[in-house]
Amino acid sequence: MDQIYIPKNRTGLNIGTYVTIKPIQNIKPQKKFYYYNIDYLEPLKIKTIQEITNIIDDYDPQNIIIVGSFLEKGFNFNDVDILIISDKNINLKQIIFKIESQTGIKIHIIQISNKTLIKGLSTDPLYSLMLSKCISQKRLIYKIKHKINYKILDLHLIKSKNLLNNFDILNGNEKYYLTRNLISITHFLNKNKITKRRLDEEIEKTFSLKIKDLKQNMINKEKFLKIYKKLYENTFNQIMKGIKNGSK
Repeated sequence: MDQIYIPKNRTGLNIGTYVTIKPIQNIKPQKKFYYYNIDYLEPLKIKTIQEITNIIDDYDPQNIIIVGSFLEKGFNFNDVDILIISDKNINLKQIIFKIESQTGIKIHIIQISNKTLIKGLSTDPLYSLMLSKCISQKRLIYKIKHKINYKILDLHLIKSKNLLNNFDILNGNEKYYLTRNLISITHFLNKNKITKRRLDEEIEKTFSLKIKDLKQNMINKEKFLKIYKKLYENTFNQIMKGIKNGSK
């Protein structure tokens, strides 16, 4: 005789409740994700990540990594940033269309190979910052050998020069990201561990302010720029010295 076992502890099903029994061959099981430096994530976001990864899984990636502001508390984000790790050619436009149609959320996807990711983590502070807070479908196990590429750092530093040239027209969030970019480069040069929390703490310590005040554009311009300019020039000189020595 066919039997169906229903557990005694069943959320939402009381004695006498009518149910429909269906086969589950086409229902994908709940996944286990790996959380890095994330204290809390809203259930709705977890559900969204589940939906996103289910769609991308059809393209057989090596790994899927969720990064960016989507992982911050609250719902103040513009899109979901996704890293797809794969050596194959994947139709990203098709994936984006499917995800946005199903979830109604804007998606930004970057596809890179595992080799490129490892190289980026060893030479580029932005990679380290990006993966310092993330959710990964598979466990991240990388033994990274730190290697300073001064030319790459010089390119990143140029971004932060915009704050010196355009302070008055930048909003608070833009000032914050350019400042964090500068601080991340200094940390990378000094071979310090890069995480968002560490960088935020360093910004508050260096400029004697609160991150929320910087993001809200509530800072003393003269005091801030004096410290920022000195830090920028010191970092620039250190990079130029490294480029010069490397060309010999």
